[in-house]
Amino acid sequence: LHQTGDRAAELAVQMELACRSYLREPADASARSLVLVDLLRRKLPRDARLAIHDLGCGTGSMLRWLAPQLDSAQHWVMYDRDDDLLAEVDSRNVVLGAHAAPVTIEVRPRDITRLEPDDLGTASLVTASALLDMFTSDELDRFVTSCARAQCPVLLTLSVVGHVELSPADELDEAFQQAFNAHQRRFTDGRQLLGPDAASMAGAAFTALGADVTVSSSPWHLGPDERALTAAWLEGWVGAAVEQEPALGTNSAAYVRARMEQVEAGELTVRVDHHDLLVLPR
Repeated sequence: LHQTGDRAAELAVQMELACRSYLREPADASARSLVLVDLLRRKLPRDARLAIHDLGCGTGSMLRWLAPQLDSAQHWVMYDRDDDLLAEVDSRNVVLGAHAAPVTIEVRPRDITRLEPDDLGTASLVTASALLDMFTSDELDRFVTSCARAQCPVLLTLSVVGHVELSPADELDEAFQQAFNAHQRRFTDGRQLLGPDAASMAGAAFTALGADVTVSSSPWHLGPDERALTAAWLEGWVGAAVEQEPALGTNSAAYVRARMEQVEAGELTVRVDHHDLLVLPR
């Protein structure tokens, strides 16, 4: 972590890959808001098969978490631009809804920032997880418009909001947090990402279109039972911060070494705050 630039970018990518794969799935499942699922169930029809469109589905963690909590038969339409991830969705998932309700899966290779007007036309529910922070303002507007046009509930989970808390605390925690948040708002390939501002902006955009939006906190709680995820998250968090603020590289190696010792000893706990949004058309 003395290096910046390409090495730091590589670490940030490693965090994305590790923390958006099977390693993060148990933490995601524990964090997502069950309160919003309870509200959602009351709004979904129970006498017909649900058409659930999962945008940016990855390997299908939302499917595996949500499908068993819904009573009706379900047809999941899975969108992602990564064909390899979609292949895993198609081959790995054998899930049932509550009371053994049947669940079928369809995959669609698609860039979800360029949805066609009719893509969500049959949806009973639109879902997405850990997605909003990677949008630009224009992409978020198109996403919100596409979802609102479907006139069905929308469940958006695990959007980062720019706050983490490490215990025991260190005097450098705040500097790394600020630099990481700036990295999430960075310009990349001519695009400025929304990062931790995305969840509140999405809520405001849906509200402006006449929807009712309910927000619920959904933090990760990482401790001794999540050592591997904590280590992957920590390396990527610091690596991205150093890429954004190279001056932090002077202290990053000692900081990470001390933190990793705490991880191995089961002495470090981390809270990573997220928000879940449930959008209901009026």
